[in-house]
Amino acid sequence: MSAYIAERKIPVTMATQHPDNASPPYWKTNGEAFINSYEEVYECFLDYSELGCEEYMWDWEGKFVDEAVADRLFSEHFNFFLQHQLGRDVFLTFRLPNIWLERGYRLARAYMSILTAEELARDLGIFSPPLFEVILPMCDEARKLIYLQESFEQAANLERQMFGNGRPIYRLQVIPLIETPELLVNAKTLLDDYLNLHKEKFGDEPLYIRTFIARSDPALNSGIVTAVLAAKGALCEFADFEEQSGIPVYPIIGVGCLPFRGGLSPLTIQNFLSEYSGVRTVTIQSAFRYDYPKETVERAIRDLNLSLRFRWSSKPRWQEGDKNKLNRLISIFTQFYQETVEEIAELINELASLVPRRRERMLHIGLFGYPRGLRGKILPRAIPFTSALYSLGIPPEFLGVGRGLLQAEKEGLLDTLFHYYRNLKFDLQKAAYFLCLENLTFLSRESPLWGKIQEDIELCQRMLDLELGPKDTDHFLHRNLVSSIYHIWRRSGDQERLRRYIIEAGQIRRSLG
Repeated sequence: MSAYIAERKIPVTMATQHPDNASPPYWKTNGEAFINSYEEVYECFLDYSELGCEEYMWDWEGKFVDEAVADRLFSEHFNFFLQHQLGRDVFLTFRLPNIWLERGYRLARAYMSILTAEELARDLGIFSPPLFEVILPMCDEARKLIYLQESFEQAANLERQMFGNGRPIYRLQVIPLIETPELLVNAKTLLDDYLNLHKEKFGDEPLYIRTFIARSDPALNSGIVTAVLAAKGALCEFADFEEQSGIPVYPIIGVGCLPFRGGLSPLTIQNFLSEYSGVRTVTIQSAFRYDYPKETVERAIRDLNLSLRFRWSSKPRWQEGDKNKLNRLISIFTQFYQETVEEIAELINELASLVPRRRERMLHIGLFGYPRGLRGKILPRAIPFTSALYSLGIPPEFLGVGRGLLQAEKEGLLDTLFHYYRNLKFDLQKAAYFLCLENLTFLSRESPLWGKIQEDIELCQRMLDLELGPKDTDHFLHRNLVSSIYHIWRRSGDQERLRRYIIEAGQIRRSLG
């Protein structure tokens, strides 16, 4: 196992269960966009076999799961997995529940699923262990990574004792999912601590480390600019750690299609790769897979697999003094964003409640509990939050950004901003085509709080030379739908029509949120 890990294939494209698709999956014969937990096993197989994804994230955090996933994959698609062995050629990676925020019984069930998959693979004579790597969400301390490795070893020992087999126990590999700007910009500290604890507990060093950069939740909590800067800071931190320790770091980034949630779609690959140099693995979320033609998706995934495997070398590095400047920029943009969202939270929640569900999700234990919270205000999760604002024709990309740009200009920080966020204009222009300025005018008459967002948009237009409002046919169709959403929402409150228009608008922009 150790020799294998040293030369293992690091997957590039990770399909996930993020419920951001507006359209039904291409493989659903009934036209339903909702995917239940039983269907996710078949979805996983298709992501490997038809779309070309190299990894699938099996999410135990906050949602129902089929615990027999490996059993079903092997029994229902055995011929495929004879040719494409799980754990060697394609990968199934559990995102575990965070037991420091959620009760631990689900963790024990996840461990048993991993261990029984190993038993089954050995019985079938295929690669074993098929599952050996997991993701720890909301990771804030290195000791928690070690705890998972130690507790898995204890579970494996118990399983060996109960069932009387003498096979050696392998060490579980744990991927820290880092979800706050502060932790991302100081990610080297987490990795340094992990390395020291690893040496102390196991007497050796990890052969490699995969890390996971959150992108949606930093945007939800602090705005798009902070989210991008924090991600870029993390990549610099990983490069510094790798250089000093000699341990390879393979960063994953969790991104959706819309700019606010990461901006990776089948049509934006080159812009994305130029922005996030140093990333090795990207998430391929539901909208990427189901809101574009299947042939386009297959080609995009193939391009990503080739680009990130064979051209993955350039890693961003801190320039002297830039970390302090980056932290100051994060402070500026976070402040303006949070002040804005705090004031409109109730309205966002009202509309977000109408966004259709796409997966079987349980009560979620998240960064601020469930739902998300900000300064004492309740927020929905990132996808319905994004969907709600786009459904009003007010893309969340703009919140706090104009005033942040103005302040950054006053403090002489624009050069640093544009160096670390190369695609700022591209992202805002993409969002600007979905602006409905008429809706914003109506909302500003209801409350002066929306005037701050008008100011942000006007400053972005002036400082970045943006075109505001629809340009192509799809943009105009989207504008008409979100105009209808506003008027129905404010007058009749017909929820059935609102839900239908929210979905149709999402289908036009090719992502629910």
